[in-house]
Amino acid sequence: MTRLNNRDKLLYSIMAIFLLFQLYIALIKPLDPMLQSPIHLLLALLVVFLMKPLKKDNMAAKIFEFICYMAIIFLFYYTFSQTDRLVNRVQYVDQVFTIDYIATAVTIFILLEAVRRTLGSVLYGLIIFFIIYDWFGMYFPGILAFKGTNWRSFTEVMTMGSSGVYGAPLYTSVTSLFYFILFGALFSTCGGGQLLIDIGMKTSSKGSGGPAKAAVISSGLMGMISGSAVANVSTTGVLTIPMMKEVGYEPHEAGAIEAVASTGGQIMPPIMGIGAFIMAEMLGVPYKDVAAAAIIPALAYFISILLLVTFLAKRRDAGDIEEISTEIKIEPILPRLYLLLPAIILVYYIIQGKSLMRSGMMGIFAIIAINFAGLLIQDGKNYIPIKSIWESIKDGIQQAANIAIPTAACGIIIGIVIQSGLASRFADLIASLGTENLLVALLIAMLGCMILGMALPTVAAYLVSNILFVPVLIRLGIGQLPANMFVFYFGIMAQITPPVCLASYTAAGIAGADSMKTGVTGFVYALVAFLVPFIFIYQPAILLIGSVKEIIMASFVLLLGTVYLAAAMAGYLIIPLNKVKRGILLAGALLLIMPEPITDIIGLVMGTSILVLNLIISRKQKLGDSVEG
Repeated sequence: MTRLNNRDKLLYSIMAIFLLFQLYIALIKPLDPMLQSPIHLLLALLVVFLMKPLKKDNMAAKIFEFICYMAIIFLFYYTFSQTDRLVNRVQYVDQVFTIDYIATAVTIFILLEAVRRTLGSVLYGLIIFFIIYDWFGMYFPGILAFKGTNWRSFTEVMTMGSSGVYGAPLYTSVTSLFYFILFGALFSTCGGGQLLIDIGMKTSSKGSGGPAKAAVISSGLMGMISGSAVANVSTTGVLTIPMMKEVGYEPHEAGAIEAVASTGGQIMPPIMGIGAFIMAEMLGVPYKDVAAAAIIPALAYFISILLLVTFLAKRRDAGDIEEISTEIKIEPILPRLYLLLPAIILVYYIIQGKSLMRSGMMGIFAIIAINFAGLLIQDGKNYIPIKSIWESIKDGIQQAANIAIPTAACGIIIGIVIQSGLASRFADLIASLGTENLLVALLIAMLGCMILGMALPTVAAYLVSNILFVPVLIRLGIGQLPANMFVFYFGIMAQITPPVCLASYTAAGIAGADSMKTGVTGFVYALVAFLVPFIFIYQPAILLIGSVKEIIMASFVLLLGTVYLAAAMAGYLIIPLNKVKRGILLAGALLLIMPEPITDIIGLVMGTSILVLNLIISRKQKLGDSVEG
């Protein structure tokens, strides 16, 4: 039995307090946002500092660590001692006291240090840049120039209201993200995650490319719960990547398929990436509306990948799972289906319009209840001991703490961009280009979102993209939901786009493949995901915005374009395709996906011509074979 040191004892105590606090505001009494958001952040900071102490063990490091802990303790004192005043004050009207200035400076300092420890130098440097810009804006050139700030204004924006550190992103972390992250951790530990993986394996065990289809289905199902690309790759990839390699897929192809499928989990309802929850909060709409709007694009994404791996397998005559020499042991599915009940309950509450906090809590309670009921089912085979559940809760709390840091830190950037008017001036600049050509503005926004997505975690990338690019798109006449979904998609797709593609790099490590080659292959395989955002800008019907007829027509055209695109990428449609046919089919697919009636007609003619021609050739080949036989 491992003996806990003092740091671990303190860490587990803080985690227990963190859990009890979140249960209190969910089950007993929610607190004012100006009280519960700071408490949530400070508990997250304690978890992060205890989990990630300074690596150096000299006196200077120990003194710095002591200062950090004292800073957090001071902020606890400030929050509780000033609660009545902070909750009831009128922002920009009531007086700001010296202790408020000190608390703001300490908050920024300690939050930046937490960002440095958990998220690296990129977000840290970006926040430093924006703080410098906020204070010395008068020295910046062109559209960047503004009069700068002062301590009163800086304090009001950063910590005295809802537009800075304690803004909508951190509020979402408090009221929903914590519970869904905890749900995902418990669901996986208590057998639900493995069941989803096994269902993916079982349903795709027949036919060409079985292992690749297993990777797509398993990662998609798992992603609906976890919403993390790298976590999905790590969980399902260790099973699916070796299987794909064994039936003939190249290592970089196996890694790319797994990375692309796992990344799709963040755009797949009912539980999408963390940014989707924040999107709902910033749009002021129920999360179920965001999830519903994402259904058709997500289905197009996964259909394209399934078709791609099937076509690749048929072109190479790759085998199925049952042909693999390594024995894959899949426990019987039917006796374990009850493990899916928590996910069903969670989705039911979301659809019913219940709060995300309530929905998450009901899902968590269902997991615990079903786990204990497991003692009576199959002789307790699927029962998970309390110790393992606590380990899972600790993992969930650690993940939630790591999410609270960037959501709060991005509040600094959001507050400064709003205060300085930079978003408005930036929007004016791109809008001036967009009035001449909307596509140019969209391409600029896409590149900006992808650069941010490569450099920042998904949630941070979405938040910064939201403040910089969404106002531009809205000014150009694009609806709020399509504009937000546009930046959300490209921030996520950056995870499989070279040169920085964490999901692809993780998969390449498992596959023993070249990282860059895996990333480039993943980018090609996920091409439909880079086209779909442009479609729902021009045709919001695929986001369920419009009449039933418009939605059906737009979905049909998208599906047809997706089929032709997957065939062109794989080089197979009924029979193998030569370069000329692939080029024609690719052009037809792109024209179909482009949201104009004339391009739809031309694309339909081009793609269908290749399809009919291949059908005729295939039939002649079969007749020839039968005659020879």
